[in-house]
Amino acid sequence: MKELLVRSISGLLMGVILLTCVFVSPWTWAALLLFVIAVGTFEMARLLKMDSTLGILIGEVLALGFFALPALVALQVMAPRWLLFGMLFLMAPFLYALFSIKHDARPIFTYLFASFTFLSLPSSLMLFMYRADLFGPVADAGLVIMVFCILWVNDIFAYLTGKLLGRHKLFPRISPGKTIEGSIGGLLFTLVSLVVFCHYSGWFSIVQAIGLGIIAVVFGTLGDLCESMLKRQAGVKDSGKLIPGHGGILDRFDSVMFSMPFIFVYLYLILL
Repeated sequence: MKELLVRSISGLLMGVILLTCVFVSPWTWAALLLFVIAVGTFEMARLLKMDSTLGILIGEVLALGFFALPALVALQVMAPRWLLFGMLFLMAPFLYALFSIKHDARPIFTYLFASFTFLSLPSSLMLFMYRADLFGPVADAGLVIMVFCILWVNDIFAYLTGKLLGRHKLFPRISPGKTIEGSIGGLLFTLVSLVVFCHYSGWFSIVQAIGLGIIAVVFGTLGDLCESMLKRQAGVKDSGKLIPGHGGILDRFDSVMFSMPFIFVYLYLILL
C-alpha cells in the first residue's frame, strides 16, 4: 500500500512538472528535455557498463550537443541548414574509439549511438511539434501532450487488462510481466480514446487516428521491451532511482522516446 502511494504521488508530481514545462513554452520544455537527456545518458552508461568516467562525460557532451543543434533549429534560433552539422556527431563515436585507451570499441559505439538514438533525436523531434510550418494548426503544446496521453492510456490499460485477464506471456524472455491480453487491452482502449478525442477535436480523421494509435502502441511497447532487455542484460531491476516508485528516467521515458520518430514521421505525412 505504501509503495502504491509513493508511486502515485511521484507519478502525479512528474506529470505536473512535465505538463507545466510543455505548456509554458517550448523553451521550458527544452530545458526539461536537457535534464532528461543528461540523466538518461548517465543511466544508459550504467546499463551498458561503461566504466570510464571520461567516456561517460564525453557521451554526455555529445548526447546534449546532438540534441541542442536541432533544438535550436526547432526554436528558430538557427537556420535549418545548421542541421547538416548534426552528421558530424555521428562520426564522433569512431573518433573517440580510435583514441581510446581501451581496445574494444564496441561498448563505446553502443553507448554513444544508444544515447543519440534513444534520447537526443526523439527529444529534438518533440520540439519541432510546436512548428506550425510543419504540423499546421494542430502544432503546439497540445500535440506533444497528446502523444504522451496516448502512451499513458496504453500503459495504464495494458497493466489493468493484464492483471485481470492476462494468461499468455507477450515476451517472457525479456519481460515476464507483459501479457498478450494486456497488450491487446491497452491497444483497444487507446484506439477508443483517440477516436473519441478526434471526433470532438477534428484534428484527424478516424482512419488517421487509428493509424496513429497503432503506431504509438506498437513502437511504444517495443521501446519498453528494448529497455527491459538492457536492464535484464545489466542485471538490474530499474535504470535508476531518481523517481520514487518508478525507477529512473529511462524507465519512464522509454516508450515515448522509442516511438517518437515513428509518430513524428506519421504525423508529418498525414498533416502535409
